Amino acid sequence: MNKSHLVSLILMLALVLALGIQVTAQDDVTLRVMTWQNPPMVDWLEAFNEQFTADTGINVDYSVVNANDVGTVTQTRLSANDIDVLAFLNSFANRVQPYMAGVNPPSWQTIIDAGLLLDLTDQPFLDNYESVAIQDSSYNDQVYAVPVGRTIYGGIFYNKDMFAEFGVEVPTTWDELVTACETFTEEGIGCMTAGGADGWPIFVGAYGLIGSLFPDQEAYVEGLWTGEVKYNDEANLVMWERMKVYAQDMMERGASGIPGDAAPGRFASGAVAMFPGGSWYASAIEASEPDFEWGFIPFPGSDNVEDNQTWYGKYDMHWAVAADSPRTEEALMYLEALSDPDTYQDFVNAVGFIPTQPTATLDTLLGQEIAQYEGFSVGFEQYWIAPTGAGQFALPHASFFAPFNEFEDAAVLADRAQADLQSGLDEASGE
Repeated sequence: MNKSHLVSLILMLALVLALGIQVTAQDDVTLRVMTWQNPPMVDWLEAFNEQFTADTGINVDYSVVNANDVGTVTQTRLSANDIDVLAFLNSFANRVQPYMAGVNPPSWQTIIDAGLLLDLTDQPFLDNYESVAIQDSSYNDQVYAVPVGRTIYGGIFYNKDMFAEFGVEVPTTWDELVTACETFTEEGIGCMTAGGADGWPIFVGAYGLIGSLFPDQEAYVEGLWTGEVKYNDEANLVMWERMKVYAQDMMERGASGIPGDAAPGRFASGAVAMFPGGSWYASAIEASEPDFEWGFIPFPGSDNVEDNQTWYGKYDMHWAVAADSPRTEEALMYLEALSDPDTYQDFVNAVGFIPTQPTATLDTLLGQEIAQYEGFSVGFEQYWIAPTGAGQFALPHASFFAPFNEFEDAAVLADRAQADLQSGLDEASGE
């Protein structure tokens, strides 16, 4: 073997060794991913992770935490640089606005301000999502998380067979809703039910009523803070009066004693005509009575049909990347794979989230019902932060009325709500 051949052989062996080292290093890459406990989502992600590893050679260390612990664990693991990709639950909402004084920011806002999340603004895979979803989830005009699922609250489930039997049209205005309830009541049938024993299902069920009367929920919150809107002004008094009718006349007798998890089954049994609540109840209704025929409409709280065409809700899940992750490239590959339209459609089908990609559809009865109405808007409770020192009634909650709480008179409650709000505003301004 001459010298030139020997040199070539040495160079070739060096190249092979280098390639071998590179392959071994790729095999050893492990991406740390965290979500909360949600059985359908966890099952789907476990299968996705296996496929991602097969396609890329990148291992996935997938951890699942209790939903109640997500906030604490997220902050701890980000601070310790112990996570690469993570999912946020019910977040990127309730951000502190410039007009809000003396309030604490939510944890996600603190995390971003501390530089712990990677800026995703220019990532191409964001183009797969609806522009409004990306805008709703932005912070300071930058994108730090990918919104992958919506939830609707404040709609009304209704019994299709019962409506047909008694010749009741699906209500599109407040007056039509009142008439429908009167018809069922005269027939000895409860109009609505909800889990009144838990409290929150009563006021969440009426969030759509607030949206139909105040379509710009963000402006409504700002007006309450600045004093341009008052809980006892003319427009809000209409809201309180309708909430009183909803709580005292539309809800069936005994609703205050029904647990939240029992209400979907009671509706599905045919005991009542309607069930106000969030889209998450659909699976419980179907599990209770698989052959039950139901529909889902936005809460018709306004006298104008056009104001009752919008779904109000929130973004339930966001994906984000740790800013200090040593595996940024691999983390972005993970989000890109998740954001592939075909993969995302499979994810939606498995988990049941309302899609945020325009090409995706929710192939369920719930999806069919929702698709009849095009509008979606973020609701009140995603914008609202109460002034420090505000009283307990400084909220637009239907559950403040008897039999769920102490108030009988709408005007009295309106004045109390404004007084409780004003006490917080005064404290914030130093008065």
